[in-house]
Amino acid sequence: MKSTPSAPTGSGQEVRAAAARALLPVLTDQGSLAGLDEHSVIARDRALLKELCFGTCRRLPRLEALARLLLKQPLKKRDQDIQALLLLGIYQLLYMRIPAHAAVGETAGAARLLGKEWATRVLNGCLRRLQRESEALQAQVDQEVHIALEHPAWLLAELREAWPDHWQAIATANNQPGPMTLRVNQRHNDREAYMAKLDEQGIQSHLCPHAADGITLQTPCDISILPGFDHGDVSVQDEAAQISAALLGPAIAPRPGAHVLDACCAPGGKTAHLLEQFDIALTAVDSDNERLARVEDTLSRLKLKADLHHGDAADRQWWQGTAFDAILLDAPCSGTGVIRRHPDIKKLRRKEDIRQLAKLQARLLDNLWPLLNPGGTLLYATCSVLPEENAQQIDSFLKRTPDAWVTTPKELAWGIESGAGRQLFPQPDSHDGFFMRDWKSSRASKRCDVGYLITNDFLRSHS
Repeated sequence: MKSTPSAPTGSGQEVRAAAARALLPVLTDQGSLAGLDEHSVIARDRALLKELCFGTCRRLPRLEALARLLLKQPLKKRDQDIQALLLLGIYQLLYMRIPAHAAVGETAGAARLLGKEWATRVLNGCLRRLQRESEALQAQVDQEVHIALEHPAWLLAELREAWPDHWQAIATANNQPGPMTLRVNQRHNDREAYMAKLDEQGIQSHLCPHAADGITLQTPCDISILPGFDHGDVSVQDEAAQISAALLGPAIAPRPGAHVLDACCAPGGKTAHLLEQFDIALTAVDSDNERLARVEDTLSRLKLKADLHHGDAADRQWWQGTAFDAILLDAPCSGTGVIRRHPDIKKLRRKEDIRQLAKLQARLLDNLWPLLNPGGTLLYATCSVLPEENAQQIDSFLKRTPDAWVTTPKELAWGIESGAGRQLFPQPDSHDGFFMRDWKSSRASKRCDVGYLITNDFLRSHS
């Protein structure tokens, strides 16, 4: 007869053991933090659990380098949960305000809850050595620039090659948590009125400079305290992701009832924003049934309707034969632009993934392009900052697509010039990254505005 796990009691060791269990799939390439179970600890410890897990992943390359110095020999594969505790202990000592005695004692003691009492001595020894030799050990690992900037060596090399004037700023921004930004539902109220409601609740905020519906909070908060959230007055969505609807606006606003496709739509933030903004008939497709359910939940909360399909946008089995006036392709990508939101990407992503993802993106573009009506617009988005998935991807598409050409607006209030488009980089207290290009058809028989081509650090996972 199997024993039932006891309910959490709220000890310091318990929350650290829970964090180690949550990190184990990341360290062993078996999963991500997306499924973090905050209810594995009592309510008062949930914020600490999240900070321990996300913070450790955010600093992971540097923490792992320090762990290698502290351990006399690497831990065995079966003891990667102890490795997780060691990384958690280092993170607490160097980056959190937890008293050192608690960081060491509670972390080492958590090994007992993992059934490995022998590891308490190992963890105690390593963490107390870090206390004694912290300055020297940190200086030693920081001699390698990718360790000092807390990025995998391959990724930092890619950023440096792609953005020689900006790679350090991008890496620095990646190492800081992204701000919490809201999208006000204009069907209910405007953002100035909603800001007043936030102020009444003591929630400080400021207007986003580039997104007409956007408000950024000075300090993130639980959605349960946002005025009118349950009634659909507001949603959580980064400023850069909100620009998507504005870019599609010129193509669909003059066409009430326009047929619009949101390909790879989950979790549904941009789907909802389009429906809030425009009177359209929207089809939303995603290959992940679980994520598609999140789209349905989002639309239900906002009292919006779309035609949802479970299907692969790289084929047309889901397509019912009606061409679209506009298509939003939020393509699967490396996620290298959302590292500050999903720091486990530093561990899980590999350099060899980029080429395979670029092939998939090309298939998606080629499959969806013919589904546009003459005069239609296609908006391409990824959460990558790597040219192979962005500018190079688009250049290749243009070469094999004779009825498309680039007409990117020259006067924009945001970003830097990047080829025929413009690029926003993630900012510590502001938007995520963003790349835009404008395509039009040169074929008289089918005049297709490819509209704006964008790549956005936040589009894929948090919109």
